[in-house]
Amino acid sequence: MEAKQSPVFTKTYDLIKWLVPHVTKYPKDQRFRLAKRIEDAAFDFHGLLIQATKEGNPRRTLLRADAELDKLRHYIRLGMDLGYTSHRQYSHVAEMLVEVGKLLGGWLNSLEEQDTKHGERKPRSRKTVA
Repeated sequence: MEAKQSPVFTKTYDLIKWLVPHVTKYPKDQRFRLAKRIEDAAFDFHGLLIQATKEGNPRRTLLRADAELDKLRHYIRLGMDLGYTSHRQYSHVAEMLVEVGKLLGGWLNSLEEQDTKHGERKPRSRKTVA
């Protein structure tokens, strides 16, 4: 799976493009705390997706990406609960996260289908993306 061919990369790019200017508006005391964690989780997620395209068996890396996406969801929710993100903004970014999560889940499912076709059975250790 190449970055150019998969919508997960386009949607992740759009997510980061929205997030970066948004978190720069966080209060100064949170820019190097919560805002940095949000940015780091988003960029780490994107980096893991790119890394997965370079691997013969990307499952483990995609599961790590899924964990980063979960962190990102929690950090963004915290930003809303602390009043740095409005409900409208949260709703918008939550939709983006769900879409990226579905695409990631589809990628993981396609790997499981490939393994099944080749007679391999891998335990499913990934939780459902919501």
